[in-house]
Amino acid sequence: MGSFKRKSQEFSNNEGNIILPPSKQMKQSGLVDEAVACVHDVSYPEGYIPSAASTLPQQDSKPAKEFPFTLDPFQSEAINCLNNGESVMVSAHTSAGKTVVALYAIAMCLKNNQRVVYTSPIKALSNQKYREFKEEFSDVGLMTGDVTIDPNASCLVMTTEIWRSMQYNGSDVIREVAWVIFDEVHYMRDRERGVVWEESIVMAPKNSRFVFLSATVPNAKEFADWVAKVHQQPCHIVYTDYRPTPLQHYIFPSGGDGLYLVVDEKGKFREDSFQKALNALVPANEGDKKRENGKWQKGLVVGKSGEDSDIFKMVKMIIQRQYDPVICFSFSKRECEFLAMQMAKMDLNNDDEKVNIETIFWSAMDILSDDDKKLPQVSNMLPLLKRGIGVHHSGLLPILKEVIEILFQEGFIKCLFATETFSIGLNMPAKTVVFTNVRKFDGDKFRWISSGEYIQMSGRAGRRGIDERGICILMVDEKLEPPTVKSMLKGSADALNSAFHLSYNMLLNQIRCKDADPKDLLRDSFYQFQADRAIPDLEKQAKILEEERDSIVIEEEDSLERYYSLLEQYKSLKKDVRNIVLSPKYCLPFLQPGRLVCIECTKIDDDVPTFSIKEEVTWGVIINFERVKGLSEDDANKKPEDANYTIDVLTRCIVQKDEVGRKTIKIVPLKNAGEPAVVSLPLSQIDSLSSVRLVIPKDLLPSEVRENTLKKVSEVLKRFSREGMPLLHPEDDMKVQSSTYRKASSKIEALESLFEEHKIATSPLIKEKLKVLHKKKELTGKIRSIKRAMRTSKALAFKDELKARKRVLRRLGYIKSDDVLESKGNVVCLISSADELTLSELMYNGTFEKIKVEELVSLLSCFVWQEKLQDTQKPREELELLFAQLQDTARRVAKVQLESKVQIDVENFVSSFRPDIMEAVYAWAKGSKFYEIMEITQVFEGSLIRAIRRLEEVLQQLIEAAKAVGDEKHEAKFKEAVAKIKRDIVFAASLYL
Repeated sequence: MGSFKRKSQEFSNNEGNIILPPSKQMKQSGLVDEAVACVHDVSYPEGYIPSAASTLPQQDSKPAKEFPFTLDPFQSEAINCLNNGESVMVSAHTSAGKTVVALYAIAMCLKNNQRVVYTSPIKALSNQKYREFKEEFSDVGLMTGDVTIDPNASCLVMTTEIWRSMQYNGSDVIREVAWVIFDEVHYMRDRERGVVWEESIVMAPKNSRFVFLSATVPNAKEFADWVAKVHQQPCHIVYTDYRPTPLQHYIFPSGGDGLYLVVDEKGKFREDSFQKALNALVPANEGDKKRENGKWQKGLVVGKSGEDSDIFKMVKMIIQRQYDPVICFSFSKRECEFLAMQMAKMDLNNDDEKVNIETIFWSAMDILSDDDKKLPQVSNMLPLLKRGIGVHHSGLLPILKEVIEILFQEGFIKCLFATETFSIGLNMPAKTVVFTNVRKFDGDKFRWISSGEYIQMSGRAGRRGIDERGICILMVDEKLEPPTVKSMLKGSADALNSAFHLSYNMLLNQIRCKDADPKDLLRDSFYQFQADRAIPDLEKQAKILEEERDSIVIEEEDSLERYYSLLEQYKSLKKDVRNIVLSPKYCLPFLQPGRLVCIECTKIDDDVPTFSIKEEVTWGVIINFERVKGLSEDDANKKPEDANYTIDVLTRCIVQKDEVGRKTIKIVPLKNAGEPAVVSLPLSQIDSLSSVRLVIPKDLLPSEVRENTLKKVSEVLKRFSREGMPLLHPEDDMKVQSSTYRKASSKIEALESLFEEHKIATSPLIKEKLKVLHKKKELTGKIRSIKRAMRTSKALAFKDELKARKRVLRRLGYIKSDDVLESKGNVVCLISSADELTLSELMYNGTFEKIKVEELVSLLSCFVWQEKLQDTQKPREELELLFAQLQDTARRVAKVQLESKVQIDVENFVSSFRPDIMEAVYAWAKGSKFYEIMEITQVFEGSLIRAIRRLEEVLQQLIEAAKAVGDEKHEAKFKEAVAKIKRDIVFAASLYL
């Protein structure tokens, strides 16, 4: 793969004069400083020879579009690439002006009578871009699945999913497209939807050219190399770290009364200011925090209300300092609303602004019915908006969300509380951005926000041409270590890594299309490209490790190998015996408080193994034992002998702090320095139980009481130092009755006699020799692992999964043995918005045929609802029976996949279908008013509307699928279902259209 860097290359024109790229010309003339400059690389396919002309900007022809402002270097460089008819990836910060490149590409296509497609990741962004482009160029159409406007226009705006569907369906439009613009292409790393971008890029017409617009990604060059390889054409990368408006980053400590500048506009981290901010946090004893259901109950945002809350003080200070407009990011929809309501006593707008807001608001709401205008979300929002305060999250009514966006753009909203979705795509910067929390729940656990997420959201701060600098404020209510904050504030953007995965829809579409082969798609995927690219590095690593391993020479290596092998066997057998003896079934009756217990020491250096028959152990005294909390329902129902337990043991420990401030506790021998502490240990860390019990004090909180108790343990150990501490006998005392135990014990005795006979065991340097041998074995293991990875990379990624998924399709009757589509296969080809196999099975097993249309719609809601709700009302009996049928079908589909060797968790798959909105959707299909439905469900209005819109999308796909196989009954039923749900507020037109 060839490449060159334009920033360091010069070219000659016909007169022999040196022509510099625009960024160099501007730097030389003093018009731009180094910070503003961009890096311009080009990736070429293998064997491609660039002509000199292709590297020169076309200076003679008139630009397709002129802008009323001076272009930034990265914009000029990208536009030169477009003029040369070559693809380009523009990687720049939010609000840097990437849309300028898209506008030029569209103007260029319209000027040359070519067709151009603009794709975006979300429908809302497509709607906005359609409006923006329509004002600029008249020949613009829109296709989002919800709406189709002028599909024959020269410039088509659409979601990436629609573009992929058009490619699979062989649309005539595809052959006419000269340029494709992929906006927000970094979405390709999205775990669920990223694969759509990869498919779309790989399958794009080979004669088309591309404009990729992306947030800053550190591996933009790798992405361009892939595009160049797949499409056999040059792909330029124009990358800039330049922010038009520099940012300052502040910390606002909980309970404090001021801001602390921790990163200045030049990007310098201020350690002293950071320490002052942490010292200003409310001391723990004054504002102790407790977490319940994942929320802090005291401190920053929850607990206090009104003028006493930190958020009220913060917004008040921002307004006083004229840092508005401000976006306050929160990671919960309910918290967004809660925080906004705390602003009740704040009024940020004058009377004229209030009148304008009311006019705009009600003219937008005019399309709603009188009943819908009375919805609590509508009536409660206006008073808040009139005071200059707004809320923006996915749970809002779409029309409400859009009117808030319009009011924010017009400057009528001074303070907006939003979830992180507001930072994606929408070009709506503010002067200030506030993070109301620096931790977020990612569906699994609470974690610090990543540097990539911080870069995305903080990018909303600073309006180009209006603000000298943007302000970012982190509201902190926990002790943060400098490395944590530095990595958040100063870390790099997330790399663009492939999230490619196989789906049945993709597989069947590939089989259906002429000249298409799933293997070709896999071979051309970015995932395969990244795997192949790792091979040279892996080869280099393997070579270095092999050289290191071969340089290790050990005397009597064969004999040492045999001894090492005996040690490994011995430890494994001892572990087996211990697992049997110390299983809850046998040991629970003996875990009384006061019993002395032998426990493994926690090795300070875990990389150095213990090379002796006896692991390093110490002693402690049992205080208590308990069943592990947080078990699943299945675990909780286990018998005591199968459940997990932890034992609280008083022993000697060393307490350390790592660089992030987390405590780590190391267990050490009693004679070592350390402090007496009670630690919770799993049964697996217990070595043996003594028959000795001590009387222990009731109150072990005072340190001296714990120390005295450990002194008693040491005295007992001294008393039995000769004969050894008496232990509970597994068979006589603990009544262990197990043939496995007896066999393992016999083998241990045999091994112990072998150790005595082994001559090398008496060698004075045995431990050192074993450590060297262990190191050599570790190196061999690493080499083996690297070579395995190399074999996997060289082979086709997903090769085994492809075979397994084809096996599933054959067993369920979607394809024949020779990979020709059956009728059922044509149905799955047209379903991409829900689980295609389960839907198809329900259609073919007669479930849809036997039920009423309202019940059909209700059942399909389980395919599109993904939010997890607690304490939801069970659906009525007939709907519950339908849901049970769905679960049975899903379980059968999952089991066939499992039997066909597709990796799938059957129960997780079945539980992914949720009945939470069945009742609400049933009522909607029955003709209920929207406000009536909102009274019977706890779901957010916007979330329900989004689900019903997705449901309509699924129904449209089912209509096409039924039509494709000539199933008129199902087609009519699906059309009737669409007619019943497509009405009123749920399908109100976008304000942008």
